[in-house]
Amino acid sequence: MQKFIRFLLRVMLHILKVRVSFEIAPEDLPKKAIYISNHASWLDPIILFAYLPNNPFFLLHPRLYRNKWIKFFLGHAPKTEFNYMDPANIKKVIQVINHNRCCVMFPEGMMTENGDMMKIYEAPVIVADRTDAPFVPIWISGAEFSPFSDTKGFVPHRPLPKIRVKVSKPQKIVVNEALKKNRDYLKDQTYVILNNLRFETRFRNNVGLFKKLVRTSKIYGKTGLFERRFVLEDVKRQPQTYMDIIVKSHLLGAKFSVLTESKENVGVMLPNSVENVVTFFALSAHNRVPVMLNFSLGYAIVRSMCNTAQVKTIITSSTFVQKAKLEETVSKLEQSGLKIVFLEDVAQKITTFDKIKAFLFYKIKYVPFKQNPNDPAVILFTSGSEGAPKAVVLSHANVLSNVIQASCEVQLHTQDLLFNCLPMFHSFGLTVGTLFPLLTGANTFLFPSPLQYRTITELLYELKATMVIATDTFYRVYARLSHPYDFRKIRLCIAGAESVKQDTRNMMAERLGVMLLEGYGTTECSPLLTINTLLFNKYGTLGKLVPGIEYRLDDVEGIENGKELVVKGPNVMLGYILPENPGVLVAPENGWYKTGDVVEVDDLGFIKIVDRVKRFAKIGGEMVSLTAVENYAKEICPKDEFMCVAVALPHARKGEQIVLVSNNENLSKKDFSAFCQTKGLSELYTPAVFLFRKDFPVFATGKADKVSLKSWALDEMKKLDM
Repeated sequence: MQKFIRFLLRVMLHILKVRVSFEIAPEDLPKKAIYISNHASWLDPIILFAYLPNNPFFLLHPRLYRNKWIKFFLGHAPKTEFNYMDPANIKKVIQVINHNRCCVMFPEGMMTENGDMMKIYEAPVIVADRTDAPFVPIWISGAEFSPFSDTKGFVPHRPLPKIRVKVSKPQKIVVNEALKKNRDYLKDQTYVILNNLRFETRFRNNVGLFKKLVRTSKIYGKTGLFERRFVLEDVKRQPQTYMDIIVKSHLLGAKFSVLTESKENVGVMLPNSVENVVTFFALSAHNRVPVMLNFSLGYAIVRSMCNTAQVKTIITSSTFVQKAKLEETVSKLEQSGLKIVFLEDVAQKITTFDKIKAFLFYKIKYVPFKQNPNDPAVILFTSGSEGAPKAVVLSHANVLSNVIQASCEVQLHTQDLLFNCLPMFHSFGLTVGTLFPLLTGANTFLFPSPLQYRTITELLYELKATMVIATDTFYRVYARLSHPYDFRKIRLCIAGAESVKQDTRNMMAERLGVMLLEGYGTTECSPLLTINTLLFNKYGTLGKLVPGIEYRLDDVEGIENGKELVVKGPNVMLGYILPENPGVLVAPENGWYKTGDVVEVDDLGFIKIVDRVKRFAKIGGEMVSLTAVENYAKEICPKDEFMCVAVALPHARKGEQIVLVSNNENLSKKDFSAFCQTKGLSELYTPAVFLFRKDFPVFATGKADKVSLKSWALDEMKKLDM
């Protein structure tokens, strides 16, 4: 009878667009195992009963067990009411499994309320440890969009969504004896396994960025049969729907394709705005690579960026150039041979026929160019070790994988509004602040500058923003200037780009009632690598690695505490383009990227940075090359006996400051500032403090012992009370 019921259920579920895939043949799955699954809807146990082999025993939360549909469809299935916190229940399950039985557990206990994972119980790991039974992870996707879920209002519901069930390979659970009584450790074992499977299920390396936008529009674009959602807005206060973004991308993309060549690297010099987003997708849709230029660094650096990435054309806006007072920079760029294209001029050439054509393209979900996911999608810049910026080439797969990794840790909903004031020429502002919400169905507000503190806090109040990203430097000011009610709707406050100080965290919590979640990443990793979440958060750390990341720890000469973090994953860049070799891609060796950060990893997987190998200072979130500062100092003092070392030391307000240690006591801040102005360099390269020292400690290899010098400089600063 049970076999017949299971057959009927499989037929019914197939009609309901349910598809189940097994990583190994069902008959090869162990007869003694623990199936662990996420819990997306009432259908979950019914689907698993219909498809799983070996007649598993179902352990159901009391609320689920009493559901009338579960009682009807699982009437002949072995099941019991299970309390994940009751030791007696756990003992009974251990006895059942020890008789060579399989069981199905939902570690979250309850169904998801918003599409994200709920809290995880430790019971599955305890049972696995006591019975020596392997986990068989299962991920159910798509059921959260069905009427059988509890996610209404958070994700759009459809009558017959596609439901995909992935049954992974058995995984043996090895519990650290010393941590058996640590509940967080036990919960984390299950969470990591399910989260990695969630990432594997969601991330499909088969689409480009524009196609992903089109797919997202299909799922999240409407709130009803005819009503479309506004998902993007900027300071002009003209909300845009997915249709608006895609149609405008078709319009601009067609014009850009006439002005540029296929696969050409095209410079983009625009502020955080709808125009910037549309330009980005317009170039991407027509197989051009957007090169995001940091216009705040001055003409010399922007020209160096263009040389490195072999940019021939720059897209900007005449209105923006005037407001940002970049006329001189743009004029010099044009004189140097670069072609400047103003969006206002392009817009004037758009005809009614072009608009009709673009609208039809939107309706038929047309993608002008079928992108290879491993082709370059965007070029960003990071400070070069010798001063000139290095280009970081990210593929479509790099960026999309990082968007999915972020969504596996921080789930956004259709009711969420992410306020982004970080520039899109930074990877944090581009991937996390713009593409992440836009490609996962949330709402986004783009603000051009994080420095307009009072305006930003007032907008958070007016817009009822639920998520904001910024750096420690900016959060400190927001916490001080804003009214506590400005942050009343904020549920996620993400900090990155620089370390978060304890007093900043305290101010945010005590004055605004907001918990600051610190993350970490690098441009080379698209950028997100680790993040603290509401499920797993530890003050003083950068959180845990996002799913899909492998890592190793390498020893570093001269540093005793901690090791260098080296990572590998789908979000790691295609490679660098170096200033001395323009246009040539240098891929990371065997796919491994050396972060240059010295870290410690605790037993629970939380990462803490203790030092830095790469020689940069993070000033208000901006990366400044210390080697570049040293080279500029040598240009100012061109003597053979001149020696200097630049170090980054903590700063109460800006995060870090540059201190230059040299054997020239006459070198001053005034000299350095004048040099930067002459060279067209940012003032960020001017050291905040100049220290004099006659002798420099060295290693046996003859290299300067910069670790010892940094320690000495820190002591000197304390003596000076700076």
